[in-house]
Amino acid sequence: MSAEFLITALVIAILPGAGVFYTLASGLSGGHRASFAASFGGTLGIVPHMLAAISGLAVILHTHSYLFEVLKYAGVVYLIVMAWNMLKSKGSFTIELNSPPSSSRKIIVSGVLLNILNPKLTLFFFALLPQFINPNDNDYLQEMMAMSAVFMLITFIVFIIYGVFASSIRGYIVTRPHLIEIMRRCFAGIFLLLAIKLAITPR
Repeated sequence: MSAEFLITALVIAILPGAGVFYTLASGLSGGHRASFAASFGGTLGIVPHMLAAISGLAVILHTHSYLFEVLKYAGVVYLIVMAWNMLKSKGSFTIELNSPPSSSRKIIVSGVLLNILNPKLTLFFFALLPQFINPNDNDYLQEMMAMSAVFMLITFIVFIIYGVFASSIRGYIVTRPHLIEIMRRCFAGIFLLLAIKLAITPR
């Protein structure tokens, strides 16, 4: 496994996306436990894309555009729903130190769905992994599995770092209601922009 792959995987994991913003929002609203659950859910949501790319389903998605479009617009709808939930006064971004926390299962399921409904991840695996495969290695399937596992581990660690940071400043944020409102609107706007970007981005 090359250093180039590790650096590329780290950069891609660090770049803010839907998973990062969901983990940040979860950490701010639910603390360390919620941030860990969101990190796990977001990482788990990568598995179907990894398996699709390795098994060759990515070729089908690339060839049959309607399958890609269905998955893409399902992701758009889900991001819009998340943006709406952020804007609701008692939505998923309510920061109260003494409020009942959301269940870990609910947070994990939302994180999984967020990444499952992102078809770009399938195409990402399909486009990225072959670039780092050793052409002289006959057991390329094992190599792809190993690189995918490493990418997921890196993603999980990065998500946790983002989430722990968010949960660590939660006490500061909760005493300033105006910041909560500003951040709620910012996160809603970010999810809406991600939905628009996903909708208008070509295959």
